[in-house]
Amino acid sequence: MSIVMQGAPPAMRGHGRVSTARLRALGGRAGQVALALAFPAAILTGWHFATAGEAYSLVPPPAEVARAFWDLAFGGINDDAFSQTLLTHVLASVGRVLGGFGLAVLAALPLGLLIGRVPFVRQMLDPTLQLLRPIPVTAWLPLAMILFGIGPRSAFFLVFLGAFYPILVNTVFGVRAVEARLFEAASMLGCKGPAQFARVVLPASLPAIFTGLRLGLGFAWVVIVIGEMTGVQTGLGAIIMEARQLSRTEIVIAGMVAIGALGFISDRLVMLLGRRLLSWSPNHV
Repeated sequence: MSIVMQGAPPAMRGHGRVSTARLRALGGRAGQVALALAFPAAILTGWHFATAGEAYSLVPPPAEVARAFWDLAFGGINDDAFSQTLLTHVLASVGRVLGGFGLAVLAALPLGLLIGRVPFVRQMLDPTLQLLRPIPVTAWLPLAMILFGIGPRSAFFLVFLGAFYPILVNTVFGVRAVEARLFEAASMLGCKGPAQFARVVLPASLPAIFTGLRLGLGFAWVVIVIGEMTGVQTGLGAIIMEARQLSRTEIVIAGMVAIGALGFISDRLVMLLGRRLLSWSPNHV
């Protein structure tokens, strides 16, 4: 093979090197995928053997959860109230998560920019926000139902709270971390006053902002189960709570798996957007 390649034209030798590089890259990706799947496989194996011999185990085996998930998505197994309802519940939860998360972004980003850059705003608002931040979302549940009533508006509010503070804190951190020499350079080039927010502050703080967006979106998925305890009829949190009351543990776990998968997908989408927008930054997500 080496004799053939030595006698080959330069273009073919280059093609061979490219093919080898591609094979190595594919092999590296396959190794990464295998490594990422090793731990879940170990958990499923341990779960299976831990529940296989228990006739009346409170935790169902993985196969039973898989059947429940299939029935939840496509029906045809149990034909009960949960059958073939997964898409309806997923769409309801995704709408509430994205709605609450979007409101949190609209509120936290400009507020974080102002708190991080304007001392007067920071001195006026930061102490109150830091006082409210440690209050858990579960403590807001009764008040949310009083203020917004029983239904999806309370869920939107609780998801908003869950996503708001991670975005705000990371935005403030990113703005405060902008180097002073960047403002000096912008002033020398004629960029002064409010124009520096768009030209200097926002681009320089984007890595920290995207970290906050990832954290905020993750907390939004964490909070959705609490948000859907407010009397809504659809949503993954709603079926988890209903299945818990009916002692359908396999449905509870299937709902948890669905939330985890949706959270993983949404996090990867934010990471992909961050990589495209922050390709210039050595600290991009």
